[in-house]
Amino acid sequence: MVEFKLGELFCGPGGLAYGAITANVEGYRIVHQWANDYDKDTCMTYTRNICPDAPASVICGDVRKIDLSKLPEIDALAFGFPCNDFSVVGEQKGFNGTYGPLYTYGIQVLKSHRPKWFLAENVGGLRSANEGNAFNKILADMREAGYRIYPNLYCFEKYGVPQARHRIIIVGIRQDLPYEFQIPSFAPYANMDVTCENAIANPPIPQDAPNNEQTRQSAIVVERLRHIAPGQNAFNANLPPELQLNVHGAKISQIYKRLDPAKPAYTVTGSGGGGTHIYHWAEPRALTNRERARLQTFPDTYVFEGSKESVRKQIGMAVPCRGARIIFEAILKTFAGIEYESIEPSLREDVGNND
Repeated sequence: MVEFKLGELFCGPGGLAYGAITANVEGYRIVHQWANDYDKDTCMTYTRNICPDAPASVICGDVRKIDLSKLPEIDALAFGFPCNDFSVVGEQKGFNGTYGPLYTYGIQVLKSHRPKWFLAENVGGLRSANEGNAFNKILADMREAGYRIYPNLYCFEKYGVPQARHRIIIVGIRQDLPYEFQIPSFAPYANMDVTCENAIANPPIPQDAPNNEQTRQSAIVVERLRHIAPGQNAFNANLPPELQLNVHGAKISQIYKRLDPAKPAYTVTGSGGGGTHIYHWAEPRALTNRERARLQTFPDTYVFEGSKESVRKQIGMAVPCRGARIIFEAILKTFAGIEYESIEPSLREDVGNND
């Protein structure tokens, strides 16, 4: 058995890690080595579900204060570097923001540990940050660290995930190794039922499932939702005047938006005030955290630690387990010399000149 020992920065609650350790390619597997995140609840969730027998392998703290060079040897690195300053929601500060430069800590590990391969993840908005210059700079730094890189915008609903979630994933393989990664095709998943109703209702969530408590909705929210049809939001529904929102300026399409049961869910997010919790298509209420976790393809046995709002944040920041597993399996097949159906990458490096 060929094992790749995985290190992970900005690990979140373990969506990438769960995809990695469940990746199934005969004779090849990925095993947890160490992980880091700064949030205590997130680290507790990761430890409980990914490495309960090795709690000391999860370093909870600010990556900027950790001596990365002293972390144990690894064969692979994953880092979903914080996306706050690259998201299309917000000011898009890019490299000038607090979180923009944090990807450089992944670059540091690439240089100090020389893993055979890596996987880096960020939001689709990374392409346009700083007029595309941020993305090109990140790719250049990864190359300069000694890696051939394979960036792609993955639309996870095409890979069997019941959610329209679009993320840039960059796979890198060390330049001295004779392997060429191919973007896995989504054709094998074309006939999967990726509707949000199927994900949430089939099979029904057990009564005693963890993280499944419902949000207490105010009477006015319940009444507002009764006037919003599946797929509609607070701005395109025919609401009576007393239920309309007194919002000036931009009308965000996901405010009090109810799911369309015949489609994948819209993107699960980790923060936001009233009207941003994702709303059931049939019942006048927000989804529970367990229902949100199903949209992120976490199994019902995956227990999230912390308060209800902390759990919401963790689920929203995660990479869908199923999508991560597909990409990790493609990496393992690459090293195993196993051919698989692939597609052309959807990104070019001159993203600043793209639509």
